[in-house]
Parts: sequence; structure tokens; C-alpha cells
Amino acid sequence: MSIPQHAPDGLDSWNRELRAACGHFDTQLAFNRSLFIGEIHNLSRGLAILRTNAGLIKRPTHQADHDNDQECFLVSQRSGYSQITQNDQTVQLAPGEMLLMDSVGSIEITPFGLIEHASLSLSRSAVCKHLGGQARAFGKISSTKACGRMLHVLMDQLCKDDTDEDATQVEALQAAFVSLLGSALEQGDECREGVAALHGNNLRSYVQKVIDESLSQPGLSPIGLANRLNISVRHLYRLFEEQDDSVCRYIQRARLKRSADDLTNPFLRSESITSIAYKWGFTDSAHFSRSFKKQFEVSPKEFRSSRLQAVGA
Repeated sequence: MSIPQHAPDGLDSWNRELRAACGHFDTQLAFNRSLFIGEIHNLSRGLAILRTNAGLIKRPTHQADHDNDQECFLVSQRSGYSQITQNDQTVQLAPGEMLLMDSVGSIEITPFGLIEHASLSLSRSAVCKHLGGQARAFGKISSTKACGRMLHVLMDQLCKDDTDEDATQVEALQAAFVSLLGSALEQGDECREGVAALHGNNLRSYVQKVIDESLSQPGLSPIGLANRLNISVRHLYRLFEEQDDSVCRYIQRARLKRSADDLTNPFLRSESITSIAYKWGFTDSAHFSRSFKKQFEVSPKEFRSSRLQAVGA
């Protein structure tokens, strides 16, 4: 059943449920305790839906040795953006993307705002046996390889169909997931080879595309981008300096442009200015208003009013 945690003791309840399901994790808040969201919905077949706006969910190394080492978790990012780090390997997840996470080793899950994960538990011994010589059962699931696409389809179907099945059917489903993993996992060099082949204007255009697709992530930063693209922070800065620009200015302009587009959208009249700002990665309404006025020479309220009146005319 769904266990929504919005009460004052929500964080404590969330931690208890999370530890019961996944081991000894600690949760750090991104907002005031009263604004914390934490929900766990346990479905059949070892599937759980987790929804939270926590700042960080972490299992330190000294706790990892005491956790259950019998399972791996196939995680599907249903909504929002997050970053998952295990044993010094980091994967960024956008909506629709998946990764395999081990039950052994330190783990850090960093949500960027409100996220929803679907997590399917798999037999760790079966996964490790199938993966052969790979030391860790951790990595992103390809969305282009045939086996990766099959895993995406299977996971989507599981999330939609919550009917109970007998042990034989559950065992068959587990075997199907495990059998697809080896060919579906992306390799580290393979994930980065496309970026490594880009240079100059092509690389800058690619970086801008990644930024444009990540504007809703409050934690979007030059360091995070550089790590994600496997380039140095200095290289990232230099790409924009060549055009007499900066990566931080580009991110802010792009966020302000998206916010302005929403403010002038008649279908979003009922959405508050603050919610639109938060939607595009701003975390401080006063800072948003100052930045918006500097960019457009009018306040967000005045901008919205004048543009919507013009549309109405």
C-alpha cells in the first residue's frame, strides 16, 4: 500500500520504511522538514515505487558491510532527475532512463527536486553470475541496444500491471530481466565515446543541448556538467569563453527564457510566478525576480500582464 509521509514525523517514518526495504540509508533534507515528501508504494513481484524530494539519500561505506547483500536493484527514473553514485562511479538519470544498482558498497542518491523511482529487486547471485567477470553490478541501462529497450518495456509493463502472480511466474520474470542485463548495460568508455569525439563548436552545441534538457534541475552546475560529460571544468568554461560568454550566464539566460515563455502562455495563467520559477531551476523567488528584471527590464508580474493583454487584444 502507499505510505505517504507528509506529517511532522514523515522523515522518521520514511527512514524506517527505506531501511526495511533497502538497508541502512540516511536521508538529508533539501527543504524545511515540513516540506519533505517521502512515499513508498510496495507492489507485487519485488517492485516498489519511491517518490521523494530529499536532498540526499546516502549509505556510507562503514554501513554497507552490514546490509543485505542478496539483492540488486533495477531502478527506473519515472519522473524528475537524479544522480546516483556507487563506489566512485556516477550516473545521471533523466525521466525514462534506468540503471542497475548493487546492494553492496556505498551509495549516494541525489534527487534534483521531486523524483519518482521504480525499483525492482533482483537476485544478486543470479545477476553477478550472468554478468560474469564484472566486479560490480552497477551501470546505466542502454536505451538504444535491443536488450536495453526490452528492459524498458518490461519495467513499464510491470509498473502498469500490479496483479499478483504465482511463484513460477515471478521466477520466470526475474530470469527474463537478468538474462537481458549483460547486453543492456552501458560500458563506461562506450557512454563517453560520443562526447569524446566532439570538438569546438560541435562540442559546445552538444553541451548547450544537455543544459537545455537539464534546466529544471536545481543542482545544475559547471562541476556537475563537466563530470557528466567527462571533460574538465576548465575545458567547459573555455567552450563558452570562446564566444565571450560563460556557462553560468548561459544557464541563467536559458532558464529566464523558459520562464518568460511560460509566463506568456495563456494556458498557464493559473500557475503562480513562483512555481514557474521553481519549475525552471530557480530556488529563490527574490533572486529570480531580480534576475528577470535585469534581463527583461520589467518585473515578472509586469511582463506577464503586458504580454497576456497583448495576446488577448
